[in-house]
Amino acid sequence: MSNRRQPLRSKRPVRAVCLALLGGVLTIPSFAHADPPLQPGQHFTVDPVVDGVLVASGVGFSALLGDVLTTGELRPATPAGDSSILLPFDRVAVTQTIDPNASTYSNIGLWVATGFAVLDPVLSGLRDGWDALVVDGLMYGESGAITSTLTDVVKIATRRPRPIDYKTPSATDTNMELSFPSGHASGVASVAATATYLAFVRAPRSPRPWITLAAGTLLTAFVSYERVRAGAHFPSDVIAGSMLGASVGVLVPHLHRHAEEAPPILVGIAPAPGGGGASVMLTGRF
Repeated sequence: MSNRRQPLRSKRPVRAVCLALLGGVLTIPSFAHADPPLQPGQHFTVDPVVDGVLVASGVGFSALLGDVLTTGELRPATPAGDSSILLPFDRVAVTQTIDPNASTYSNIGLWVATGFAVLDPVLSGLRDGWDALVVDGLMYGESGAITSTLTDVVKIATRRPRPIDYKTPSATDTNMELSFPSGHASGVASVAATATYLAFVRAPRSPRPWITLAAGTLLTAFVSYERVRAGAHFPSDVIAGSMLGASVGVLVPHLHRHAEEAPPILVGIAPAPGGGGASVMLTGRF
């Protein structure tokens, strides 16, 4: 009997559900934009009910999934063949010598990002008042919760074996086939993107946004590299995780911009100069 994994037969419905979930959770905050007049120094608004539910749901979903995985009811599958079937740049994750300390390093990087997500709202509160602390805290929490939920949904949908599972296949640990995408990379990228967005809005003429962008990018790259060195992820896993986290980390605060400060983006067609055809224009404030 062959050990080769059978391809999933329902990828299109899974993708549709993922896209629907992404669209739904990212558009809900926009209903909170029917705000009172913009106050001096106010850039973002939140709805405690909507945003609180999104944060609680994301945290609850991830916690329940973690509990389910510990029961052993989801049995891991054997990796489909040898590493030659992998993408060329992913094969290094299997052929490399695994660094036994890399997992610890990546965990430290994740905790640094988490600590910053807690500290930054506190600093905002000290600078701009209690409201800023609550608003920033909810946005960081929402970015993290949505990122975690989407990451977990894709992991369960794909169930890709981890690189280390190609060397020592596990018959009992379901976590060994939750490689794509990387939760560490998506989590750090989410914090970095949210922090960078807030910095560009709050202090656009200072070095702070650029320092935040550089530090966040370097931390995301460091954690991603260490996840690969630990044999926990393929390069494509950490790239996908970083893209997912960065996307959510930008969209969540952007959709919380005050209605008077962030008008809708408009796309239109206008005649090109000199009458030589037409051009597409994208206007709006980010």
